[in-house]
Amino acid sequence: MISEQTIFQIILHGGNGKSSSMEAIAAAKEGNFVEANKKLKQASEALNEAHHVQTQLIQNEVNGAKSEVSLLMVHAQDHLMNALTVRDLATVIVDLYETVSKKEVHKDE
Repeated sequence: MISEQTIFQIILHGGNGKSSSMEAIAAAKEGNFVEANKKLKQASEALNEAHHVQTQLIQNEVNGAKSEVSLLMVHAQDHLMNALTVRDLATVIVDLYETVSKKEVHKDE
């Protein structure tokens, strides 16, 4: 059986990654691209932590340590996948804001 503590690590790190991604979008919207990229880096670091926990669980199962799937584990996996998607979209949105910002600067010249 997978411990609740392990499951909550996936939820915690996934949530932190999603929050940092949303903060990156907000910073980019304000034109603060240094902060936006810092937040994207933080998001990736948090999501990598969640991924490491997930990978360990997968490796344990491959090595014969079968575990019962709980609703909480399904929630953790769903939470992580959504956080990864938000991070990927945030990366595109930050890039888009930066591109538009550069074009506006050149337009005014």
